[in-house]
Amino acid sequence: MAQQSSISVEQFFKAHGEALQMRLVSGDSSFKRIIREPTVNRPGLALSGFSQYFAYKRIQVFGHAEYFYLRSLSAKQRETRYAYLFAYKIPCVVFSRGLKPDKEFLAAAEKASVPVFQTPMVTMKFINNATLELEMMFALRGTEIGSTVDILGVGVIIRGDSGIGKSEAVLALIERGYSLVSDDVTRVILIDGRDVIGRSSELTRNHMEIRGIGIINVAAMFGIKSVRDEKKLDLAVTLKAWDEVPDVDRVGMEQEFVKILGVDIPHITIPVRPGRDLARLIEVAAYQTKLKMSGHNAAQELNARLIAHMNPGNPPPA
Repeated sequence: MAQQSSISVEQFFKAHGEALQMRLVSGDSSFKRIIREPTVNRPGLALSGFSQYFAYKRIQVFGHAEYFYLRSLSAKQRETRYAYLFAYKIPCVVFSRGLKPDKEFLAAAEKASVPVFQTPMVTMKFINNATLELEMMFALRGTEIGSTVDILGVGVIIRGDSGIGKSEAVLALIERGYSLVSDDVTRVILIDGRDVIGRSSELTRNHMEIRGIGIINVAAMFGIKSVRDEKKLDLAVTLKAWDEVPDVDRVGMEQEFVKILGVDIPHITIPVRPGRDLARLIEVAAYQTKLKMSGHNAAQELNARLIAHMNPGNPPPA
């Protein structure tokens, strides 16, 4: 597992500058400045002189409020406020709505070695989108050995020893109309401290290795609907040889979990032996998980009916 504690302005701009419509105005030699918090800040209070809670470790965004406040000041006052702002080690400044910083601002930023950007995006839209991208860049991440498939909206990571039949099961699921997320190795990212997102590496995206056949391009072979870039993990399935599972769960009363990035993911073990349709079993396990997510647990419902049947005075649940 790894988590970014900081990123450079250069990393952020190269990764998301185009999507956020950012254009560099000045400070291309200062790209190594560090962003230490995964969100952005509007420095209105700091510009007015109140800096007790100034979040200077974040990207600073100037919208209409900040821009027209500065324009309401005299040239001498603006110069003082600029010096005050750039006395802090802010990573960079972004002017939204296509607003243009004045020459004095650019001179102060250049002196402090702070990059200045401009974007035509509305201020809140830029803030929302930039915050989402920053959270992704700062998120806890890791790697899980297993293939991930989207089955009717249920993200399933399929694990097991090499040669157990993972790829064959995934291929059969794709033929049934479901979508491949990753083959063999799944990159995982923790979002908001609770959702584990699975995705493939850029290099191997949309591709699978099938023993005896080789590498196939799933999107080219089965259509674009057969692949997706990422999916929240809702279920982990482990395939094991039949003789390695001494106690096969026949009822499903007890829900097992496996930890991925510290989050409990529902888990089941499927015993493997010749003649078992693994794809069908994984498909049913995903359906069962979807039912449980909506509040229906077949094992518990049947158990309640059996108890009610043994106690005639208590009517069975509806």
